[in-house]
Amino acid sequence: MYGIADLDNCYCSCEKVFRPDLEGKPIVVLSNNDGCVVARSNEAKKMGIKEGTPYFQLAQLFPGQKIAVFSSNYELYGELTGRVVSIIRQESPAYFRYSIDECFMYLDGIALSRLQTWGENLYRRVKREVGMPISIGLAPNKTLAKIASKLAKKYAVYRHCCMIDTDYKREKALDWCPIEDVWGIGRRYAAQLQTLGCKTALDFAKHHKDWVRQTFNNINIVRTWQELNGEDAVPNERLWVGEQSSGACYRKATGRRDSGNGDTRMGLAQKKSICTSRSFKGLISDREGLRTHIANYAARCAEKLRMQKTVAVTVGVFLNTNAFREDLAQYWNFQETRLVTPTSSTITIVQAAHEVLDRIFIPGYQYKKAGVIVMGISPDSPIQQDLFDLNAEQIQKMRRLDEVIDRINRMNGSETIVIGAQQYTQKNGKGKAEVFANAIKHDFRSKNPTTRWSDIIKLK
Repeated sequence: MYGIADLDNCYCSCEKVFRPDLEGKPIVVLSNNDGCVVARSNEAKKMGIKEGTPYFQLAQLFPGQKIAVFSSNYELYGELTGRVVSIIRQESPAYFRYSIDECFMYLDGIALSRLQTWGENLYRRVKREVGMPISIGLAPNKTLAKIASKLAKKYAVYRHCCMIDTDYKREKALDWCPIEDVWGIGRRYAAQLQTLGCKTALDFAKHHKDWVRQTFNNINIVRTWQELNGEDAVPNERLWVGEQSSGACYRKATGRRDSGNGDTRMGLAQKKSICTSRSFKGLISDREGLRTHIANYAARCAEKLRMQKTVAVTVGVFLNTNAFREDLAQYWNFQETRLVTPTSSTITIVQAAHEVLDRIFIPGYQYKKAGVIVMGISPDSPIQQDLFDLNAEQIQKMRRLDEVIDRINRMNGSETIVIGAQQYTQKNGKGKAEVFANAIKHDFRSKNPTTRWSDIIKLK
């Protein structure tokens, strides 16, 4: 059996952990630069607030309504959801994190008769120790588990945990689930299926497998059909083995035997690329302003590489203007460079990104967005050295520097220490340039009491 733990209204739930006064009140979280609504509490959804609503329209659309508004605070969200995953690690035989608010669990080794109680107990522990609600879906495969979690989220009768363990329950769940809500069915395929008369997941599942193959000629759609019919067809990610694992479960989940050295970590599925990008608060036309943004994005990519113990060999940068400003000249470009030696060094990746930026930057345009992509990702050990690259001593020195910076930033909050290229400058009232930390607009950002000493909660 598989399980999935899905945090309910993740960003809004994170904001409520240290603000109990917000319980029962409408909450929205805004995108970067406080642009539009990206997350809503149940109360905000009932009011009719739509995802993607621009922030400036909220007062016009809902006059006189008291809505709690927050800027995105990914430092807080990452830390709290990490606590949830640590509990899942302790409670499940094996698992892998699917997104910031979802975690799949491989539950072989837990008796079927105990699973419902196990799921309800997991919900209670997360709620008690972290303060966030989760919905748990249990089923013979991941697609059905996703549907079960939606049912657990929608109907209180399931007590936050829904299990699909019979064909009767499976067909009832599929009949309830609209085809566009099925995991693995994108918007384009959902529209095509609806024109073919498949309004629900059950409509699609009742078709013959040969019809699915001939109609779509897509292996992922065929696998989704198989899973809706009870098969376990979607390949597993590489799993992290939890503290409740047994040797048998380990071998079945991973296909490999325990090495016996006590290291049960299997590693997350490696991404083929990592991208960090944002729209700017305003329009930027000067190269130096762009260099600072690019340095921050490249540094974040390097940090992500180190978090998953990988290195990259290619660094790409893209720039684009505001496509919605028809009164301005339009420009878009992307180029990349290949590093001599794969690395996760912040300094090296920032330098490479700046080199690419210098190639694609054209004066005279008003730029709205930029991003950095690292590609050619591989494990950080062993690394093939180049004969003419930095010697081993220098590479180890750069690695130790990154480790120290990462440790300090974990203890004192992200970006406590940054390299000089990451610091933005602006003119003060006297016409002199001053350095400041962040050029992203977040006027409604909450504090980070679990990651920053300056934000720690003070008891009366």
